[in-house]
Amino acid sequence: EVQLQASGRGLVQTGGSLRLSCSASGFTFTDYSIGWFRQAPGKEREGVSCVSGIGDTYYADSVEGRFTMSSDNAKNTVYLQMNNLTPEDTAVYYCATNFAPIYGSSCLRPEWLEVWGQGTQVTVSS
Repeated sequence: EVQLQASGRGLVQTGGSLRLSCSASGFTFTDYSIGWFRQAPGKEREGVSCVSGIGDTYYADSVEGRFTMSSDNAKNTVYLQMNNLTPEDTAVYYCATNFAPIYGSSCLRPEWLEVWGQGTQVTVSS
C-alpha cells in the first residue's frame, strides 16, 4: 500500500525552527516527484517545496532562503527544515507525491499531486 506519513508538528515562536519528516512506504520516492504543501485556515492549499521528476528542487517565494528540503534515500524519507519561522507560516503541512513525472516548478502545484499524506500542524506564535 502506498502511504506517506508526515510528522514533526509543533508550536514555536517567531524566529524559531522546526523540521518536518515525511516517510514513504509502498514505493521509492526518488523515482517520482514529491513535495511539501501547506494550508492555512481560510486559504487554499499551496506548494512550499518540491523535487521535480528530474531531481530539481523548487521553493515557493515565501519560503525561499528559510526552508530547505532534503532527503534520506536509505530511509525513504524527505525532510523540510524550516528556519526563521513567522506567524504567516502557521498551517497544516502535507507531503504529497505523483506517479507520473512532473517537470519544472509545476511540482509546486497541488492539483498535480495525486497521493497525499495526512497533515501535520505547524503553529508559529508572535
